[in-house]
Amino acid sequence: MNGSAENIHNALEAVARFRDLRRGNAPLSAANAAIKRFQAQRFEATYPDLLQSQRYQTAARFFLLELYSDKDYAERDQQFARIANTIARLFPQSVINTAAALAEVHALTERLDDAMARAYLALQSASDSFDSQINAATYIACWRQVADPAARHHQLEVVLALGQSLDSLTRKPGLRMLLKMMRGPASAAGLASLQGFLEAGFDAFQTMRGADEFLKLIALREADWIQRLFEEEAVACETKLCVLLASNSQI
Repeated sequence: MNGSAENIHNALEAVARFRDLRRGNAPLSAANAAIKRFQAQRFEATYPDLLQSQRYQTAARFFLLELYSDKDYAERDQQFARIANTIARLFPQSVINTAAALAEVHALTERLDDAMARAYLALQSASDSFDSQINAATYIACWRQVADPAARHHQLEVVLALGQSLDSLTRKPGLRMLLKMMRGPASAAGLASLQGFLEAGFDAFQTMRGADEFLKLIALREADWIQRLFEEEAVACETKLCVLLASNSQI
């Protein structure tokens, strides 16, 4: 098994373990979903310019849907795991590397979200009922309880690496045609969800005609929020986060 395939296999095993832990644990599952919804709202509120930009909106929507949403990725994960040992038979190495980057992002995000969900449950334990709508103050408290700045910065690094990998695919002559030709074999192999991700990512980044500025904005804004969530005075951070979310709801 080559390095990338092994990375995919190990990352998705970790994701499956977190999913198994939530299965049959309704409070943990609900807390995890609440965390993911809040983070998707924060991402959407942070990038209204990119989401409305003719050049960047497709890529921004792709990031929001594939990396920051509360979407259920179980089907795609199962497909990744199924081909971890034989992935090179269907996809060129450049595509395998992109799949490996996605798997790493997914595994790290699941680990951090699980820790956040458990922190949320601990905060909720003093309440008589579970509140599925997390607010800014509670989110900040959970973030700081989980801590782990190194993991947060690495999470951003691997997200940016995935973006760079997708961008590099668009500069490979004939790859889009190859992806199109692979639809039949991928579908026959039960890999339609993975195929859809690869095609959507390729098209989103090809539309931008260069992702440097897009990824630079992601890097700057996400790093800024990481710093605020860790270091800014809690009330000031809560106020800025509430203002951000409120401004997005008015768009």
